[in-house]
Amino acid sequence: MRTTATDDDYNAPLDRPSERTLQLVWQEKADLRAVNLLRRTGVTDGKINRIITPVLGVQPYKHNHYHDTEFFRHDVDRGTVTNPYGQRVMRVTEDFMVAMLGSLEDEAGQNGAREIMYKCGYQWGVQDMKRFMPRMQAEFEAELDKMRMDFLLETWWWPLTILGWGTWRYDFTQRDKGLLYVELFESAVAQSVGDIGSVVCYFYAGLFASVFSVLAKRSLGCVEMQCYATGEDFCKFVIADYDRVDAASFWRSEGASARDISRKLSEM
Repeated sequence: MRTTATDDDYNAPLDRPSERTLQLVWQEKADLRAVNLLRRTGVTDGKINRIITPVLGVQPYKHNHYHDTEFFRHDVDRGTVTNPYGQRVMRVTEDFMVAMLGSLEDEAGQNGAREIMYKCGYQWGVQDMKRFMPRMQAEFEAELDKMRMDFLLETWWWPLTILGWGTWRYDFTQRDKGLLYVELFESAVAQSVGDIGSVVCYFYAGLFASVFSVLAKRSLGCVEMQCYATGEDFCKFVIADYDRVDAASFWRSEGASARDISRKLSEM
């Protein structure tokens, strides 16, 4: 019998989700409705295989939809924009990002605004994984646990690149030490506010924490070690257990560089 998630499972404290919550995301089954717009004409619903099976000739689903003319579906009459998965999207300017962050600080203070952005990113990541995992299985007609992790990650991130959230590069070379690193280029948040002398990508930190928690099936945290908004060429994050994330946050507040933080973390 399949176990389904309840609302309480996904409304646990965002900074420390239970392992059961993370496991439930993996237990989601393929959702063929999520790829209706990608399905080729005349293709019937196929069987979900244990592994990805090569298909000769025309593919049953259109995979190369990661460009503006294909990804964004405009309905002029209704005044809406949707993506290939039927989700509604909204275009905003950099001024909108700056105004949103400024309003949060006015209402909640700087520390409060940072916490809100982190938790918003975390919640978004969990909900996005709940949608992505069933869609991934349906589009590639295979179960998740036999897919390569890099394949999962790139398929998840590409829509965000098209949506303007930047490009990334992840580093698993220290995974045996429990450390994952992400380099983020063209951060939507940091590029909007410019060089203000402090890290600002708390939303991304929450997003990476939740997504890698789901993929690792255990609760992880994330902290930004360097930021484009402090004059760096790109933003860099570390994802690890909470003790290491807290330590990295402290060292950053003391002025340590990303390289120094990485070295200290590897020595813990």
